[in-house]
Amino acid sequence: MRDAGRILANIMNDLRSFIKAGLTTVELDSFAENLITKAHVSPAFKGYKGFPAATCTSVNDEIVHGIPSGRVLLEGDIISVDLGINYRGFFSDAAFTVGIGKIDGASEKLIEVTRESLNLGIREAVVGKRLSDISYAIQAYVEKNGFSVVREFVGHGIGKGLHEEPEVPNYGLPNQGPILEAGMVLAIEPMVNMGSWQAEILDNGWTAVTRDSKRSAHFEHTVAITPSGPEVLTIG
Repeated sequence: MRDAGRILANIMNDLRSFIKAGLTTVELDSFAENLITKAHVSPAFKGYKGFPAATCTSVNDEIVHGIPSGRVLLEGDIISVDLGINYRGFFSDAAFTVGIGKIDGASEKLIEVTRESLNLGIREAVVGKRLSDISYAIQAYVEKNGFSVVREFVGHGIGKGLHEEPEVPNYGLPNQGPILEAGMVLAIEPMVNMGSWQAEILDNGWTAVTRDSKRSAHFEHTVAITPSGPEVLTIG
């Protein structure tokens, strides 16, 4: 799992550097798949329940599961990139959101709050705490900053399967759910909207967008729970 996380972190760092105005999301996906091939790993998403690409590329009001296409990234856009890999039968999963060139202040704040909410959730991934302590930390910080947490999509356990139990919601009361134990590995992934938390699915059957057409951001890390505290596996 550590190796899978390290490899994915390196790929994500290269993807982050590659993104720029004028690039299409399908070009970004092709670049990602080339990096995956060079790393001698497999894309976890491509073909998963019929998903057609290696990456999820979600732009502006798209929350998650954006399908790469000929859409051109423009100055002022924001894009969330979600990617998973399979390394020797073990999975890792990560996501980030970045602005394209100069973005407006509200979008900058949305990205920063979402990133920090993930950090706060990770801090709660401690042996003896409960699963919803992660959820509560994320929701409390997001709502304190005037944004909303998506309900329809959640984090998850990860290991020999891409999506394993338990589900990891980004909202809820503290001190609920399973007790966290050493050896558990979770994909923690807040999805945060600028407006309402409500979402809807486009006709392609995959892409989730905000119902009010306001922007959304998404960050994710694969995190191991260890006796000495949370270990983020997808940081390079």
